[in-house]
Amino acid sequence: MAENAPPRWDRKMQQRLARGEAAALGELYDRFAALVHSQANRMLDDESAADLVTREVFGYVWENPDAYDPKQGSMRSWVARLTHRESVQRLRRSAAAASAEDERDEADEDGTAAPDPVGLEERVRRATAAARADYIVASMPAPLRAALELAYIQRRDYRQTATDLGVTEDEARRRLRLGLQLLSTAHTRPLEGSSPPGYGRPL
Repeated sequence: MAENAPPRWDRKMQQRLARGEAAALGELYDRFAALVHSQANRMLDDESAADLVTREVFGYVWENPDAYDPKQGSMRSWVARLTHRESVQRLRRSAAAASAEDERDEADEDGTAAPDPVGLEERVRRATAAARADYIVASMPAPLRAALELAYIQRRDYRQTATDLGVTEDEARRRLRLGLQLLSTAHTRPLEGSSPPGYGRPL
């Protein structure tokens, strides 16, 4: 199989969406809604805003199925990119509105208010890294994900992790090491940036 060839499910899903099959959208939603919502909520720290982003992302996918090019990557990565892009746009709109509100309030007191673009971009950068980490954990093989969850969420040491997973201690250490190596890319390969062709269209 060619390196850029997507899984058969992705190709078929793209074709079904392009034909306007409502059942395909339902299947796509069942598969990716939790990922979209958790990624948006991690970036925005707002459940209601995450709900809106989730609706907007799946609405965009339904109305623009041809925007997905299977040759450029998986359906999962495309949906994650759409979620990231819409979350960043919403974050920036919210910051702009808050800045305008502050300027009005301070103008009433004869003061001046300056937007904080550096602070906003830092927030976007941190939210992007956090969202990518969530995406990596959700996308990694189940054995690695289970090891990380036991070690870092349930605070098990590698011996307890090995016992819980029914593997050797060496295997538990290997899984933890691989999982951490994958997570380390969250800060070096952001979701936003040089998107492949076809992924740069606005929502």
